[in-house]
Order: sequence, then C-alpha cells, then structure tokens
Amino acid sequence: MRGLFTAGVLDVMMERGIKVDGIVGVSAGACFGCNYVSGQIGRALRYNMNMKDDPRYMGIRSLIRSGNLMDAEFAYHTLPDEIDPFDKKTFAQSTTEFHVVCTDVITGDPVYKRLTAPVDYEFMEWIRATSALPLVSHPVELEGRLLLDGGMSDSIPLKYFQKQGFEHNIVILTQPLGFTKKRTKLMPLFRAFMKKYPAVIEVMNRRHIMYNAQLEYLAQENRAGRITLIAPDDTLPIGRTQQSGKRMQLVHRMGREAAERIF
Repeated sequence: MRGLFTAGVLDVMMERGIKVDGIVGVSAGACFGCNYVSGQIGRALRYNMNMKDDPRYMGIRSLIRSGNLMDAEFAYHTLPDEIDPFDKKTFAQSTTEFHVVCTDVITGDPVYKRLTAPVDYEFMEWIRATSALPLVSHPVELEGRLLLDGGMSDSIPLKYFQKQGFEHNIVILTQPLGFTKKRTKLMPLFRAFMKKYPAVIEVMNRRHIMYNAQLEYLAQENRAGRITLIAPDDTLPIGRTQQSGKRMQLVHRMGREAAERIF
C-alpha cells in the first residue's frame, strides 16, 4: 500500500504527458508502474479502493486457504482481466520498456526480466513474483526458477538500469530522504519458516546493508545531477498491507503533491 505514493507520482506524470524510455519496477512499484505504460491514470488507486473490503483480494482468508496473502488467481488474473481491465493493447503498443526485479530463492540473487507483449498469463505471473512477499507468499516458478519479492535482493535497481543504457533516471522512493534501514525484526520468523531456502534467510539478514548502500549511491548520483529523486517528506502513514480507504487516498495524494513540487 505504500506503493500508492508511487502511483500518485505516476498519475501526475501521465496527466502532464511525460514520456520515458523505460521503467524498472520492484514489488508494488511493478504492480503500479505497468499502469504508466498502459496509460491508465488513477487505476492503481481505484482498484485498491474498490477491492479493499473484498476477501478474495487480500487478507487472512487468502493466506490460510492458499498460503498467499494476495490471492494468486484473483488478484493477478481475475481482477486485471475482468474486474478492472488492464489495457493490454496500449501496453503492447508502447515504446516504453518495462522491467521487473525478482529474487531467486535458491541462490538469493536478483533476477531481472524485461516484460513484453503479449500480456498473457505468464506476464502477470512475473508481476506476481516481483511482489510476492516472503513468509506470506509461496515462491512463483518461472523459467526454471523459484521467485519471490525483488526488494529482497535489489530494492532500488538504479545501477541495473544505468547498465541498460538509461542515462538520466527518475527514482521514486516510498521512504523519506534521510531514512536508514535497520535489520528486520522478523529474522526469527525467517529462520523458523524459511529453512528450506537458506539463501533467503541470508539475503534478509543483510538486506539493510544492501539497502543503505543503495541510498548512499542515490545521494551520490543526485548530487551529480544524474537522477531526479522523488520521495515523501515524511514516513508514509500506512502499513504495507493496511487497507484503509482514507490512508490509501492520503498516500496517493502525497505522491501527487511530491510530483507537482518537482515539476
């Protein structure tokens, strides 16, 4: 739900006709970033508002029944195909590249994937994989790999995109500038429930080190004028899975306001 800040930024960019050559999204950034390529202003906020009280979308019922906090079939296939359709045709016709980041649970390495047409079942499974939170999601099997949330191994993939040849990048953060990540307090749960995937335990144990190093690199690139950095002024007033309509609208509005200030 913190990603609705990103959705607010992207909605302003679409309204202003801002075009970019490529996007790389991680987790919610990928779920919402694809709407930029399909040109669907407001869609991310709209379907989250409409689905917030629907137990088929996200919640304890789905977790108990399927082992996934986000219902795999409903959230990533039924919803974008039937309930609030994702504009597959516009996405396929766009010249904007769209990349996602996942984490290989066997090796702990980041897996980068450029998603292209057709926007089919496998396409949406890549979106599910990049946003499949550990502990509350089963790994997603794609191309012979078992994948989970890309934020575990490459939370801010600026260096990856620079290596792809993108010279000036707009980086949207969901944490305020000056934020420092600490080791997750959930390590006892990771050690207890992720024994089958020791690489995930190691990645999560070191994630704060990786993330803080990426923040230092962002600051360096920002000073050099090689990126445009957009971040909230303060900690976003919403939890990762908190489905409060008022808070979702507030976070989305904060993203819009941050983008307007940049413009």
